[in-house]
Amino acid sequence: MGDAADNYAADASNEAALIERARGGEREAIASLLALHGPTVRSRLFGQIGSVWQSVLEIDDVLQVTYLEAFLQISRFEPRGEGAFLAWLTHIAENNLRDAIRGLERAKRPDPRRQVRQAVSDESYVEMIEILGMTTTTPSRVAARGEAAGALEIALRRLPPDYEKTVRMYDLECRSIEDVAEALGRRPGAVYMLRARAHERLRDILGSEGKFLSVKG
Repeated sequence: MGDAADNYAADASNEAALIERARGGEREAIASLLALHGPTVRSRLFGQIGSVWQSVLEIDDVLQVTYLEAFLQISRFEPRGEGAFLAWLTHIAENNLRDAIRGLERAKRPDPRRQVRQAVSDESYVEMIEILGMTTTTPSRVAARGEAAGALEIALRRLPPDYEKTVRMYDLECRSIEDVAEALGRRPGAVYMLRARAHERLRDILGSEGKFLSVKG
């Protein structure tokens, strides 16, 4: 009994050390944490993808985006006791899965307000800003177009490559989800996850640095 307790305490201590190293930017540490907890997250997702979506979405798609988000967000993670990292990773995975299914469901009844209506132009950048739920605070629509295009372009370049490509191809070039999926080597469901996470990151970047942008109430 004593040996088991000692081993458990050692495992907990090792995980805590890995978490601190990961939060400090050590990629090997976050990779170790994902290898440790990934199988459990996979088991929690098992059975949550309905048969209607299984040709366009798999658990591996969810995990790939989840692991990328874990790498991107680990510095924000706050360890709050035993099991916190697993709970955090599971939450990210479930959020990704939910967004993938929402995207697939919306594709059956597209809402034109959720897509740019024309190919890349200053006006399409303004529309993209509005899709993100943000508005320009400049009084001139002409000035807003130019400023929105510049701000969004800078923000796009700060995204992870697949996030940037998804927004450029799907949102700004108005390409079909199938075309984007083929270009990225992903399934359509994964593209909807990438898009949702890219939009979140764009809101963060534009909201924190955009002097002429505000979030819609």
